Amino acid sequence: MQTLDVLQRDMDTAADLQAIVRTMKALAAVSIRQYERALESLTDYKLTVEMGLQVVLQDRQAVLTGQQKKQPLWTGAIVFGSDHGLCGRYNESIAAFAANELDKAGCERRDRRILAVGARVDASLRGMGQAVEALFFVPGSVAGITETVQQILLHIDSWQQQGIERVLLFHNANRQRKTYVPQALALLPIDLFSFNRLNAKPWPSRSLPTFTMDSEKLLSSLIRQHLFILLFSACAESLAGEHASRLASMQVAEKNIKERLELLTALYRQQRQNQITEELLDVVAGFEALEGKADESG
Repeated sequence: MQTLDVLQRDMDTAADLQAIVRTMKALAAVSIRQYERALESLTDYKLTVEMGLQVVLQDRQAVLTGQQKKQPLWTGAIVFGSDHGLCGRYNESIAAFAANELDKAGCERRDRRILAVGARVDASLRGMGQAVEALFFVPGSVAGITETVQQILLHIDSWQQQGIERVLLFHNANRQRKTYVPQALALLPIDLFSFNRLNAKPWPSRSLPTFTMDSEKLLSSLIRQHLFILLFSACAESLAGEHASRLASMQVAEKNIKERLELLTALYRQQRQNQITEELLDVVAGFEALEGKADESG
């Protein structure tokens, strides 16, 4: 049976862990909200870029018809995960999802070029036998997402120079701050037909917009901004999902610690009561022994 000192030490440790878990829960909840706000602030900019693509493509049937649908030789894959743990099977699930989707897409392992965003998902992919070409660390805040996305875009440029025409994007997305779901997105090639809706969708103003700069440069710039938005959104959603998973894990941990602390408290009280009872019995026994000796001497 544990001594009172051991029980007291275990109770103090559990109480410290409980305080840490509560702090991590609060940080996770705050982090989720900051990434949700980042996604909300991106909505208007995304709409502006899409409308710009509609304008540029309204008279660019040659560009649209020039899109060829063929099976690419190489496929690039970008998998978003986390750098830190305590978020359940967050990285294992997205790594397994990405590998399964690549298999279903008919992409052989030797033809895959994988870029991992997050040390944990990198380890998960390698553990599954997936070769990872490059690793980027996950930004620690909204302010760091832009730099990470720019680095990824540069890597995509190098892929395109090497003849990689298809790039797939995999990430977890937060759902109601309680769980996450894996998402897959075809980043490249871009389906330009989806932006050629000017004739089918009413324009929000009375006059149609126009432009004076070179259409090729404008189209290239808008496409790059479109890719930036998709990658930024994927990174922000992945970070929100990571913290949602961590929040759920901390809630489970808090419940377990609370139950453990209640058990330790009950054991401590029982042990303390047993110790008090033993001390009282010793006092009574000593008193009776002294009383017996006094009777004998009398």
